[in-house]
Amino acid sequence: MTKSRAPRNRTLTLTSEEYAHYRRELYMPNGDTSLAAEDITGQVICADLLRVLPYLPAAFADLIIIDPPYNCTKDYHGLTFRKQSPADYAAYLRSWFPAVVSLLKPNGTLYLCGDWRCTAALQTVMTEHLTVINRITWQREKGRGALRNWKNGMEDIWFGVKNPKNYFFDIDAVKVRRRVMAPYRVDGEPKDWEETPNGNYRMTYPSNFWDDVSVPYWSMPENTDHPTQKPEKLLAKLILASCPAGGVVFDPFLGSGTTAVVAKKLGRRYSGVEINPEYACWALKRLHMAEADKKIQGYTDGVFWERNTLPHSKDCL
Repeated sequence: MTKSRAPRNRTLTLTSEEYAHYRRELYMPNGDTSLAAEDITGQVICADLLRVLPYLPAAFADLIIIDPPYNCTKDYHGLTFRKQSPADYAAYLRSWFPAVVSLLKPNGTLYLCGDWRCTAALQTVMTEHLTVINRITWQREKGRGALRNWKNGMEDIWFGVKNPKNYFFDIDAVKVRRRVMAPYRVDGEPKDWEETPNGNYRMTYPSNFWDDVSVPYWSMPENTDHPTQKPEKLLAKLILASCPAGGVVFDPFLGSGTTAVVAKKLGRRYSGVEINPEYACWALKRLHMAEADKKIQGYTDGVFWERNTLPHSKDCL
């Protein structure tokens, strides 16, 4: 359960005692019994998604965030997903996506994550069941270089809804505080920007290209050993925009728990499914830690900041 790490390394770890403790707290459904929303809200469900899906309650989630295995060979600590042909990967998505959509409320929203290898399949399958509203592309600055290709520095998030005329979206909650490089004044007063002792800033509407998100790394307290962990700041934008306060966020591929942790920090309810018991225990420890520490790097005092612009703080990512 533990590794030898440098003193400044803040990656989450579990002792064998902690693992045994959190393992007992996991929600592990037995048998073929239908589950009610109150049974699974606030729970990390440790189970095979395909096995448990038929028993999850219909239309219980305000927001669903899906970060499935991408179409590449990846080892998830002993559970390996292998690259497939485009047709087989699309069939894999169809084996669970319609059932996941049925868990969404009539006015709910779903976000589906992927990269360049699988984004076409994601769009195709999502369009079969939801109305696609937009595609978000976010800059993923970590990644290996390649001698005969461009370094992969972007990922996509497809934004879809059940009812394009009635869905929750709070744009004011996700505006970005940006530096004003060429301040414009009218009658000597700032126009649409604020002059502060720490610099000039403007609250701006976010676009569908996000270049202000940092992938977790060893010095960040949110970091785990999960190979494809998403940043808390990334999930915070999706949750604040598309889930009302007190609403339910569901993640069918919970991993190390980022979706649930951010939902808890932001005053939303959560539920998630994760097949790997170790990852699920990481999620439970992070949820426990979130009771005392609700900070999200790059999101302070209700404001999203550009990378490296939060004054007098190391938590400016």
